[in-house]
Amino acid sequence: MKKTLIIAMTALVSAGMVFAGGQAQSGKAQSGTAPAKTVVVKTMAYGDNSNAEGVNWVRIVKAFEQANPTIKIDYELLYDEAYHQKVSARLAAGDVPDLAYMGGDARWGGPWKEASQQFDHRPYIDANYFDLNLIPPMGPNGEIWEIPLGTSNITTVLFMNEDLVKSLGFSAPKSYDDLVAMVPKAKAAGLDVVSIDGADGWAWGSCLMSAIVARLSGDPHWVSKAVAGQNHFTDKVFVDSLSLIAKMVKDGVLSDKAALVDYGANTSNFSNKKALFMIQGQWVAGSIDPAVADVTKMMAWPKLPGEQAATAGSVAAAIQVGYGLTKKGASDPDVRDAALKFLKYFYSVEETTQRLRDGAIVAPILKNYQVPSDLPLIVKQKVTLAQTAKSTDVIDAFLAGAANDALNAGMQKIATGAATPADVAAEVEKLARSK
Repeated sequence: MKKTLIIAMTALVSAGMVFAGGQAQSGKAQSGTAPAKTVVVKTMAYGDNSNAEGVNWVRIVKAFEQANPTIKIDYELLYDEAYHQKVSARLAAGDVPDLAYMGGDARWGGPWKEASQQFDHRPYIDANYFDLNLIPPMGPNGEIWEIPLGTSNITTVLFMNEDLVKSLGFSAPKSYDDLVAMVPKAKAAGLDVVSIDGADGWAWGSCLMSAIVARLSGDPHWVSKAVAGQNHFTDKVFVDSLSLIAKMVKDGVLSDKAALVDYGANTSNFSNKKALFMIQGQWVAGSIDPAVADVTKMMAWPKLPGEQAATAGSVAAAIQVGYGLTKKGASDPDVRDAALKFLKYFYSVEETTQRLRDGAIVAPILKNYQVPSDLPLIVKQKVTLAQTAKSTDVIDAFLAGAANDALNAGMQKIATGAATPADVAAEVEKLARSK
């Protein structure tokens, strides 16, 4: 663990620091007074006894309770679909926890929103400890419903093999035209310019289109506004964004066989030096062959045709899940303060901060966090990209169900010439408005 984190942890445990607005609770009764009461925080935690997330949770809670004997974290530990099912069941039964693993999107935040259990944490976040610039707004008025485990999860990364690009006489592209200029030499060498796992429908939306529509519209929240009815998927800017996919194939930037490449083949192609660039989310960095990863640059897309200045250099990023208080938990000041004290402890321990090593998080949201010197270069790049690039909506964080399925399948059809951008846009709009 970094020295700075060790010092921070020692201070947390010894001084009993809490979120702004909270009060430290003493674990010792003063002479002649009754023992301090135990505050119980009922919690829905994410993980199980067979994975690191669950094992670490158990250890962290045990250590916290030993250091804070007047606080009891009474948790239920569940993972994957079992967790989501139990959330729905407990909320339906009115059995609301005080603290839970949640998010700001439809899947991770929707049930809490429908149950009116989202709680705005902003008044209680210690700005001297957490970097508020790395916590995105989650509600319509800037509310923060949970404390993310890390910075937003970047989905639209362009991975560049710097050595391979330089071997053809090129450098990092500054514009789309620079990518087009690489096509003749790349083809002559039997290489793809940009590889995408186009057989996976979600990759078109999450890893490509999410970046394009934000760049062309100039609005980082164009997608969420469209889902809310403020924009329409038949608007010219969305059709133009879809049209850019066809242009990429026509120009040779994307292969005309891109729709046949799955996730594993995409990563393999890049690791085996068969593509100059790869489109994927930040999480794939750990799957790249180490020798190639050492010469890989993680970057935002260069300037695209029709791009607006307001979103230049942006990346699409989904808000990271984390732990948050419910309205029920926050309604009791003792429970609220105990939960917030635990969260500050939880977000500081090495098991939490070091999840950036395997891609579970992009970077911690701790203020003045020092990146460990022994991290691989590509992981350090993730931290830098997350802390510097403007974030925009990820499509499937807002568009769900049949409309999202139609968009993903439609983009595959556009890439193969089986559908027009206007037809796909019309179908998505129709499904997005159907009840």
